[in-house]
Amino acid sequence: MRKNIVAGNWKMNLTLSEAQALVTEITSLVAAEAAGSTVEVVVCPPFPLLSAVGQQLPQGGMLHLGAQNCHQKESGAYTGEVSARLLASVGCEYVILGHSERRQYFREDDEQLSQKLKAALAAGLKPIFCVGESLETREADDTFDYIGRQLKDGLFHLSNEEFAQVVVAYEPIWAIGTGKTATSQQAQEVHAFIREQIARAYSAEAALNTTILYGGSANAQNARELFGQTDVDGGLIGGASLKARDFTEIIKSF
Repeated sequence: MRKNIVAGNWKMNLTLSEAQALVTEITSLVAAEAAGSTVEVVVCPPFPLLSAVGQQLPQGGMLHLGAQNCHQKESGAYTGEVSARLLASVGCEYVILGHSERRQYFREDDEQLSQKLKAALAAGLKPIFCVGESLETREADDTFDYIGRQLKDGLFHLSNEEFAQVVVAYEPIWAIGTGKTATSQQAQEVHAFIREQIARAYSAEAALNTTILYGGSANAQNARELFGQTDVDGGLIGGASLKARDFTEIIKSF
């Protein structure tokens, strides 16, 4: 059966001391209020904070370490880049790939992302692969064709065994950082479509077992309704993951 996951994407925020204070508070709140939950919680700090944050996370608990990106090469003369192998060496279990901000600001395309997926999987990381449409795409009624192409070109080249390690995240780009949120019905509609595409590309069993997260301004107020949808298995959380109380309430929404 697929996992319920709440992943916090910290983006380019927090100093070392701020990150350590946040992790201390999250760990304490989760232990006090969500102990025994089957939800898997992933925190994704900026690269320089990964090792320190990872050392703070309780071993064998529900909190896991993830990164926000990786390079497609294992090593080499790529100044400023970080490989999947390096991430694994500091304790990362997950890595976010194809986030809308990476696609927009750094021009990452499906070919590059397919290489990053292979690199992450070879290093033993579990990719959180993001897809999603802009406001213009949605208003043009092209949402499903667009996301279908992202899945086909960026993800569906994987083998059955490789795909089984992947988490998919749906990001309605128009709902990130804007205060807008897709309705629970809109989220469910796209999640169901993604699961249908997985079934066609792989199998009904693979589709049933794939975790699909919602990544569009989920917060403590709307998480319970969003996560209550049949095909929404959790969230990729942005700003709310920087507030221990809000993040804990989202975790408790399950």
